[in-house]
Amino acid sequence: MGTYAVIDPASGQLVAEYAEATNAELEMALATAQSAYRNWARSTTVAERAALAHRAAELFAERKQELGALSNREMGKPLKSAIGEAGFAGSIVKAFASNAEKWLADEELEVADGLRTLVRRQGIGTIFGIMPWNYPYYQVARFAAANLILGNTVIVKHARQCPESALAIEAIFRDAGFPEGAYVNVFATHDQVEQIIADDRVHGVSLTGSERAGAKIGEIAGRNLKKCVLELGGSDPFLVLDTNDIDAAVQHAVSGRMDNTGQACNGSKRIIVHKKYYDEFAPKFVAAIGGQSYEDGDFGPLSSQDATRTLQRQVETALDQGVTLLVGDNEPKGNVYTPSVLADITPAMDVFSEELFGPVAQLYKVASDEEAIELANSSPYGLGSVIICDDLDRAERVGDRLDVGMVFVGAPGLDGADVPFGGVKRSGFGRELGKYGIDEFANKKVFRFAR
Repeated sequence: MGTYAVIDPASGQLVAEYAEATNAELEMALATAQSAYRNWARSTTVAERAALAHRAAELFAERKQELGALSNREMGKPLKSAIGEAGFAGSIVKAFASNAEKWLADEELEVADGLRTLVRRQGIGTIFGIMPWNYPYYQVARFAAANLILGNTVIVKHARQCPESALAIEAIFRDAGFPEGAYVNVFATHDQVEQIIADDRVHGVSLTGSERAGAKIGEIAGRNLKKCVLELGGSDPFLVLDTNDIDAAVQHAVSGRMDNTGQACNGSKRIIVHKKYYDEFAPKFVAAIGGQSYEDGDFGPLSSQDATRTLQRQVETALDQGVTLLVGDNEPKGNVYTPSVLADITPAMDVFSEELFGPVAQLYKVASDEEAIELANSSPYGLGSVIICDDLDRAERVGDRLDVGMVFVGAPGLDGADVPFGGVKRSGFGRELGKYGIDEFANKKVFRFAR
């Protein structure tokens, strides 16, 4: 039998192991989740479930130091960032709890025959969540809180390298007062994942992960007629079009690329700069990326040996195909990868259409807004984007033509606890967070009254 293992990415040492779920444990998870849906979720109100979520939000805040320490050793996130993520997870749970009654209120429809008609949003059953390692609290909070308050129950399979974070989150929802079966953690095997999705007691699946994993899960869900939400990869463009403050633009670009050591789906991976600013921007950006310090905590190790090898192989291929390495050496020390910038990339190169999941930026020069839009849209991904442009009307016009799910104008990192998140193309489909996130796995039940 395999394990869920904590391997410190900074040292490579095995810290702890947890056994995969047995078939009996899997059956117990499914049975208790279904029982909680029938006997708890269906008999409580949105307000009652939101009250429990408010307590869960408080526990995230109270335990953020402990939670941060866990993810620091599981996936190498710098401690300050890890603690901040745990706190933000609490803010997400609080946002759902505070707004749920408004977001889920009955919607009266105006219809041609004049009969009173309304839509009532209710849960549909147990939802299966497959969660990633890069944001072990944030990702789970936005999935679980929405569904629990809506009136679903959840079974969560966390990433193999995050078992202790997984158990800590389950404890938070249990300690907040959610009953047994409302939130169930399961250390499932790959075969068991397919069993869970196929089981008639499961009514939907949400995955945050790679494009490859999304394709597999989407295929299984479709075969079993289960709705799914997929939040996958991204190769987000960062467009510098018009600015009176190049230094600020550089700072934003570095922040957008280096967040979570570059291991963020919506990180700014392709830096696209108008020729008017390129000659000033490029050397400052390269210097700033090169000046990032592992010792000072500016970034951490990559999450695992596999992640490091994958990034190193991608950059090596890019260099073989003629890319210029402006800074960096593609020679990681253990899992510590030196922040890097690539230039002179052409559409014929593999890296042009790949996602680089680590602290490696791609730098491009364009001659016009039209060229910037065309380059931004050339990616198979379509998650987010950043536009640096002092002319906000121009920024909005450009953003309107980007094939992405999100446009941040003026800065990266404009995510909010109540702001919808999601993308298009190979970045997946569906939305999480906010009103649109809580709506994904709702039964939009229609009531019609004859008089």
